[in-house]
Amino acid sequence: MAEVEIGRGKSGRRAYALDEIGIVPSRRTRDPEEVSVAWQIDAYRFEMPLVVAPMDSVVSPATAIAIGRLGGLGVLDLEGLWTRYENPDSLLAEIASLDDAAATRRLQELYAEPIKEELIGRRIEEIRDAGVTVAARLSPQRTAQYHKAVIDAGVDLFVIRGTTVSAEHVSGRAEPLNLKQFIYDLDVPVIVGGCATYTAALHLMRTGAAGVLVGFGGGSGHTTRTVLGVAVPMATAVSDVAAARRDYLDESGGRYVHVIADGGMRQSGDIAKALAVGADAVMVGSPFARSTEAPGRGYHWGSEAHHEELPRGKRVELGSIGTLEQILYGPSNVADGSMNLIGALRRAMATAGYSDLKEFQRVQVVVAPH
Repeated sequence: MAEVEIGRGKSGRRAYALDEIGIVPSRRTRDPEEVSVAWQIDAYRFEMPLVVAPMDSVVSPATAIAIGRLGGLGVLDLEGLWTRYENPDSLLAEIASLDDAAATRRLQELYAEPIKEELIGRRIEEIRDAGVTVAARLSPQRTAQYHKAVIDAGVDLFVIRGTTVSAEHVSGRAEPLNLKQFIYDLDVPVIVGGCATYTAALHLMRTGAAGVLVGFGGGSGHTTRTVLGVAVPMATAVSDVAAARRDYLDESGGRYVHVIADGGMRQSGDIAKALAVGADAVMVGSPFARSTEAPGRGYHWGSEAHHEELPRGKRVELGSIGTLEQILYGPSNVADGSMNLIGALRRAMATAGYSDLKEFQRVQVVVAPH
C-alpha cells in the first residue's frame, strides 16, 4: 500500500476503519437460514463467531453462563469486581448511580481492592458447573501471578488481554512474561492480544497462541486515542493480521491461528465487515452492555477506565434495549443494527452469496467512506 505524505518529514499508510468499507453482493445469493455462522477454536465449537468482552459492565458469572447457553462465549475478567468482592451487586448498582464527574475517581477506589485468589477459583467453577465453555481473562502484568489458580479451577480458554500486548516486552524493572514459554507450559489454548500490525501479530502467533486479538479493545468507553494518541483503524488492522495468519500457516506447516477483531463494533454491520476483511470471530462489549441482564445496568466501562495512574476510558451510559437473546437473535424492533446481531450476519453472508464464515472471508469489499 502506497504511503501518503503527511508532511516533508513524515509519511504514513492510509488506513481504513470499518465504517469506511462496504461488502459487495455477488451474482449468487443464498437463503439466510442455510448459512452457517458456527465457529470452532481448538476443541471448542460455538454457534456464532462472537466473544463477549471481559468487562464488568457486560460479563458476570451469570451472563457468561447465559451467553454460553445461547451459543456464544462470554469471557470473565479475573481482575474485575467479581474477584475482588464476595458480592459486588451493590457496587455495580452504585456505579450506575454515580454522576459523570465522580465516576472515574470512584471506579479507581473500587478497583483498588486486592484480587482474592479463592474468588478466581470460585467464579470459574460457577461457570464450569453450568456446563458451558469457560473463558477467563488476565492482563499480561498479572498472568504470571494468578495463572495457576485459573488453570487449577478448570478454565477452558485462557485470554491474556491488554491494550497492547507484545511477544517481547522490554522492562528494566521486572522479569517480563515470556509468552512463548508460558503458553508452551499451559495445557489450555490461549487467546492473546491486542495487536494491530502484521509484524506484532506474527510474533504473537509464534508464541503458540490459539488466537490473536486485533485492536485495542476500544469502543464506546475507550479514550486510548485521545490519551495516548494510539489508534489503528480496524479494517486495516484486521486485514494486516489476517495476512500474518496466512503467512504463519505456511511458515508453521499448517498451524492455523484464529484472528479475533476486538473493539469498536457497535452495530451488526461492523461485525459482518470485520469478518469480511479476515477475522474468524469478533469480541464485542457495548452491544451487550445494552441488555437487560447486563451487570452494568445500562452503563458500560472497561478496565482502562479505572487505571490507577492514567485512565484511558470512561463510564458511558448506553441504556437498555432488550434481552441478551433479543440482541443476539431478535426479533429486533429498531433499525440501527443494535439487535438481532446473528440474524443480520446471516443475511449479510446470504446477500453476498456465502454459506460459511471461512468462505465469507473471501468476499469482495469496497472503500465507501461513511
